[in-house]
Amino acid sequence: MNPAQKQPAAQPRIDFHKLRLLVQSGFLLICLYSGYRFYQFYLWAMGSSATFVERPPAVEGFLPISGLVSLKRFLLTGSYDRIHPAALTIFIAALLIAIFFRKGFCGWICPVGFVSHLVERVARRLKILWRPPNWLDYPLLSFKYLLLAFFSWIILVAMDLAAIEAFMNTPYNLVVDARMLLFFIAPSATTIWVVSILVIGSFFLRNFWCRYFCPYGALMGVLSWFGPLRINRDEHSCINCKKCEKVCPGSIRVAEQTVVTSPECLGCLECVATCPVNNCLGVSTYRRVRVPAWLLPLGVLAIFFLAWAVANLTGHWQSAVPPEILKSYYPMSVNIGHP
Repeated sequence: MNPAQKQPAAQPRIDFHKLRLLVQSGFLLICLYSGYRFYQFYLWAMGSSATFVERPPAVEGFLPISGLVSLKRFLLTGSYDRIHPAALTIFIAALLIAIFFRKGFCGWICPVGFVSHLVERVARRLKILWRPPNWLDYPLLSFKYLLLAFFSWIILVAMDLAAIEAFMNTPYNLVVDARMLLFFIAPSATTIWVVSILVIGSFFLRNFWCRYFCPYGALMGVLSWFGPLRINRDEHSCINCKKCEKVCPGSIRVAEQTVVTSPECLGCLECVATCPVNNCLGVSTYRRVRVPAWLLPLGVLAIFFLAWAVANLTGHWQSAVPPEILKSYYPMSVNIGHP
């Protein structure tokens, strides 16, 4: 008998790259649809349209500072934010995902991360993507952790409960979603310059915003460091092709490690998808016990949609602020400043 006939057939592998693109595309479409509906609500609130469209809570996913402030208030008082409850729900879901399933929110859900991924693919085809040397990369990488420390100090340390309550009851907090919309539809000159730099930088430096500037990505990275799951490499079967390193959004040197514990790991499974050796790269627990790789994206989606379902069922998804109140305050959103 031919020896080749004695070998069992290779098990079909899940294409995590295509699966990730599909999931991210779905969340991007949800964000775009919610943004469009919110814009229609904004026009009604500003008196520019007679057609009332219900305000979509999902837009509060772009209010992470509100989520952090309301999370501290929730932990201190047990009171759930009634003005922007979806912001708190999404923020809690993102933190839980980071604790149990790496930076899965960044790798599978975040629309900014998805756009960065698409820009990276274009840059690769143009062959203009550049990996900075360590002496430059590490100082740049530390910047988002400095931003995280700044926001942590301001909100978690310096702001007491009285200051938090005062902030949450300000007109600014009431219309912060409208100000977020104005950031996109009526950007200032400064905003245009900053966004242009970030976009152009993303064509040359992989995940420019996510890797170097996003403080919430830094927070989730710190939490994921202590999580139970990580990428595991079988050094005996590895052929050192380093394809995993070429596709890693976190620029992690996967081929030099047996266990990837880096806080830059998105749990995206791009390395697992591109590895040519079956079972060389996989997902493992603390004790290096291999678990099915599909468990990671499944866990990410399960936590996110469970948080959404619980919030819906308990009345913690829709804002308790009547639309008529927002209609009276939204006209002030153009000129109102941060308290």
